[in-house]
Amino acid sequence: MAQDRSILVQSTTSTANSGLYDHLLPIFTEKSDIRVNVVAVGTGQAIQNARNCDADVLLVHARPAEEEFVAKGYGTQRNDLMYNDFVVVGPKADPAGVAGMTDAGAALARIAKAGALFASRGDQSGTHQKEQALWQAAGIDPAPASGEWYRETGSGMGATLNAGIGMGAYVLTDRATWISFDNKQDYTITVEGDAALFNQYGVIPVNPDHCPSARIEAAQEFADWLVSAEGQAAIAAYTIDGQQLFFPNAPQS
Repeated sequence: MAQDRSILVQSTTSTANSGLYDHLLPIFTEKSDIRVNVVAVGTGQAIQNARNCDADVLLVHARPAEEEFVAKGYGTQRNDLMYNDFVVVGPKADPAGVAGMTDAGAALARIAKAGALFASRGDQSGTHQKEQALWQAAGIDPAPASGEWYRETGSGMGATLNAGIGMGAYVLTDRATWISFDNKQDYTITVEGDAALFNQYGVIPVNPDHCPSARIEAAQEFADWLVSAEGQAAIAAYTIDGQQLFFPNAPQS
C-alpha cells in the first residue's frame, strides 16, 4: 500500500531551508516510490524526536551527538553524507573589526572584547553546538553577557539571521542557509576559512530494536540512496546562483 512506502525524516533546518530536499526528494521518490516527509528542527530537537521514535531517519550535523545516538542503540549506523562550512556574518559597519579574519576563535574574542552584539540561536541545534565549541576553544563564556551584547533567540537559523540583522549583530550561520537567505541587507560574510568551521552532515536510520514502528526497509533504502553515487551526484548538483551548497563526502565502496 502507498502509505507503507513513506518515511519520516527528522532533519536539521539548514538542509530544508536551503531547498535541498525540494531538489532531492522528487528524484528519490520517482526512483523508489517512497514518499519522504521531513520535519525540520534544530539538531538537538531532531535527535530527541528520533529517540522518542518519531522518525525513521535522522539527518543532522552534530557528529558527537550522532555517534552517541548510535552508541546508545537509537540508530543502526551513521554515515558521513556531505559537508559545507559555517561562517560569521556581520554588518557593513563591522563594529568589532573582524572582517577578513580566518581565525574564528580570535574573531569571537574580538567581538566579546568590543561588546559588539552577537545573536546566538541558543537552541542546542548543530549550529548552536558549533558556536558553543568555538567560544570554549577561545576561552570565553558568553553566558554572563546574556541579554547584554550576547543575545539568544531560541529560534531557527532563518529567524536568528532576521533578528541579528534587525539588531545589527554578528551571527554564526551555515553557508547554505546564508546563500539561500533573502534578507541580507548590508550584511556580508566577515569570518570564514577556519578549519574549525567545518560542517559535517550525517545520516542515520532509526533502530527498529528501539523503535518497533520504524520503517527500517524504506529508511535504509533512502539512506543507502543518499550515500550512493547517484545520491551523492544529486547533492553535488544542487546550486543557487551558481554556488554549490553541499559537498558530498560519503565513503564509496
